[in-house]
Amino acid sequence: MANKNLNKAKEAKKDEFYTQLEDINNEMRHYREHFRGKTVLCNCDDPRVSNFFTYFAYNFEYLGLKKLITTCYKNQDMDLFSTNKSEQAVYLIYEGDKNGNRIPDVEEIGVQPLKGDGDFRSAECVELLKEADIVVTNPPFSLFREFVAQLMAYDKKFLIIGNVNALSYKEIFPLIQSNRMWFGASIHSGDRKFWVPDDYGLNAAGCGIDETGRKYIRVKGVRWFTNLDYKERHEDLILYKLYAPEEYPRYVNYDAIEVSRTEYIPCDYDGVMGVPITFIDKYNPDQFEIIGIGLELANMDIIRKRLGKLNGGPRLYLDKDGELVRLYERILIRKIQR
Repeated sequence: MANKNLNKAKEAKKDEFYTQLEDINNEMRHYREHFRGKTVLCNCDDPRVSNFFTYFAYNFEYLGLKKLITTCYKNQDMDLFSTNKSEQAVYLIYEGDKNGNRIPDVEEIGVQPLKGDGDFRSAECVELLKEADIVVTNPPFSLFREFVAQLMAYDKKFLIIGNVNALSYKEIFPLIQSNRMWFGASIHSGDRKFWVPDDYGLNAAGCGIDETGRKYIRVKGVRWFTNLDYKERHEDLILYKLYAPEEYPRYVNYDAIEVSRTEYIPCDYDGVMGVPITFIDKYNPDQFEIIGIGLELANMDIIRKRLGKLNGGPRLYLDKDGELVRLYERILIRKIQR
């Protein structure tokens, strides 16, 4: 139903989904040491309405920032999670409090026009990207691959919002596997609330109005993606289950055992295991090695011979009483011997 809500919003060009300040606060508290003396770019955010701008402007001195830059796309047709409602592409550069009250006053901010449309891929926006040390924003979901590719091309640190399924993209998973990107600290399950414009319809599940009269939509599978390290990422996952062959069947088309839930990873098994993609929520690179993903490693010739055809793309399969069962995507892992 959440996906239906997102599709409905896209078709109606209702793309202004505003991240809650609470969610930004909860994530940012894990990274304070990364921001001192740094220039932050929020390049998918209208500074007039964005909570990303609000957070960094009001915490400018607390974080010890050097500069805050935000840019706004002028069109509303980008895609979900871009906070755009402007006929003019604009940008803002804020360099901190000037009058001593430690508050970002209007005269200290100033919104400036961009020559182009404010697309993060445009030449003038790329120049702002080059100036930045860290990018923090919620980029359009449909452009997530391009957005991350740009960050990697310019070797930027980042903290961005995306969908959990993005980690299975062929452009994204190698970054996870090679420890160049990982999930953030604060969101690991459930749905998140995003504010929507006043003219957004509310005739679908997951939508509502809060106690202040603001409209919102709840979206499942949201995660922070980052390459900023934090201490919780290196805490060991506590394992308590013991391996038993009858509880951990082997895949038909790859030599590994199936672990249906992360908490069921056996403590006494050293071979390759397949786990749900949400394993990345608990992934400690000091404890586990990522071997690959079922999408790439599954031997589909075996399945084709058994079934005479393929139902869908590459996936790992189990044999349950002679019937082949196609699983959701799995990540293949192995414990690191320490």
